[in-house]
Amino acid sequence: MPSQPKTPAPPPSPAPDPSASSGSSGPDPTAGGAAPALPKKMNWFDGFAMSLTMPAALIASLGASIGGLGAWGAIALWAVSMVLATATNWIYTELAAMFPDSSGGIAHYATEGWKKRAPVVGPIASIGYWFPWTTALAVYSGIIGSFVQAQWFPGQDWSVEYGPLKVDFPIAVGLLVMLLLFGAAMIGLHVAMWVVYVTGGALLIPLVVFIVVPLLSGDWSAQGLHWNLHGAAGLREALVWLYVMAWTSFGVEVCATFAPEYKDTVRDTTRALRAGVLFCLGVFVLLPLALSGYVGEKAIGEDPTTFYVGAFQDLVGGASDLMVVFLVASLLLIMITGLADGSRVLYEMGRAGLTVRQVGVLNRRGVPARALLVALILNIFVLTVLQTPLAIIVTGNLGYILAHVLAVSGFALLRKDRPDAVRPIRLPAFFVPLAWALAAFLTVVLVVGATGFSITGYGGYTELGVALAVLVFSVLLWLYRTKVQDRRPEQDPPA
Repeated sequence: MPSQPKTPAPPPSPAPDPSASSGSSGPDPTAGGAAPALPKKMNWFDGFAMSLTMPAALIASLGASIGGLGAWGAIALWAVSMVLATATNWIYTELAAMFPDSSGGIAHYATEGWKKRAPVVGPIASIGYWFPWTTALAVYSGIIGSFVQAQWFPGQDWSVEYGPLKVDFPIAVGLLVMLLLFGAAMIGLHVAMWVVYVTGGALLIPLVVFIVVPLLSGDWSAQGLHWNLHGAAGLREALVWLYVMAWTSFGVEVCATFAPEYKDTVRDTTRALRAGVLFCLGVFVLLPLALSGYVGEKAIGEDPTTFYVGAFQDLVGGASDLMVVFLVASLLLIMITGLADGSRVLYEMGRAGLTVRQVGVLNRRGVPARALLVALILNIFVLTVLQTPLAIIVTGNLGYILAHVLAVSGFALLRKDRPDAVRPIRLPAFFVPLAWALAAFLTVVLVVGATGFSITGYGGYTELGVALAVLVFSVLLWLYRTKVQDRRPEQDPPA
């Protein structure tokens, strides 16, 4: 277990060191006056409430995984995915305490770990991390639209197409939800935390119903559950599904992104990360087990997105309207978290010299308004073009897994390059080889998963092309920032 100081306050900072600081690698566009700052009004439980996003995110891909892998295969892979997430997030507790002023989360850890060897890692890891969190808005607004249509407006089957763009009733509902959440985010996260708690509380109700009631109902049975992974083909399929599951499992690290906004950065960030990952580990094993044994593999595979409504009706007696309200509330939690997380990462990129300086500023309320506007425009495009939730997730996971590979390896590099850096939390030495092992395994998942879309039936060359284009575009923006806006050499001088 990692050691932690008894007093919550971090030790005094040493003399400034450009290579070890948590600040920017380029000029701060907000410098030169009393610039707005991210307000420090959150505690660790606020961060934990944000981590409830990930059990809610399970709604999007759980049904498809059970239908494709068999219940036992899905249960095993969700468990493996969460064990990997637990190990990586334990590593991030040390890094979060090292860089308490960074709102870049794991992307900033990758940037700091690799900046001496490959400065281009900074923009690639940051945009790779930013894209899936930001496009969560499109993923789950579309699912909300599908729930609303299925429950209250089944006759609304119209659609309008213009080239690659398509708008139907679920997408129209999703666009409206996006605009409402954008307006709420512009107020400020610390003001909107009550929404997080309401939606998080709403999520806990269906979780309890779906996990506890089936196991106590007497109708749960393991007889119809199967394992569909066999031989070399099964191993490859497992790796592809681990790729699909990555954002849903590993996303607990979102707690670290809000480090500058915790009242006590070191203590609150660490507690939020650990509580979130342990809670999600339990949910990700028990939820597929309980639902598969109660609803049945076949029924889930035939209706992988909205089977929850029927299950809730059977378990509590016809309260389908209430169930849809709970599901919509839980999805709103994901969208609020994704919008808040993604906008802060983009703000940090602009502040740290990793992309154009225009997004690295806050408005007078301490809100990254320009980064939020970029997120809104991107999500409108993604929802009307990619449309299918898992296709959007598959697109974003390429950069997201890459960001984790670079962040956990960055942890090992920082141990080597900065052995005397201040570490309020210092993990045992065996975490260094563990970090390299995790980076190697996630690289295999990345390569196999990004090229194996035919196995799951979700994604294709279009999604792969979009994912690669996003990473290339991030490098071009970084070069524009360094060569034109900052007029400085490509690499920072060695410390």
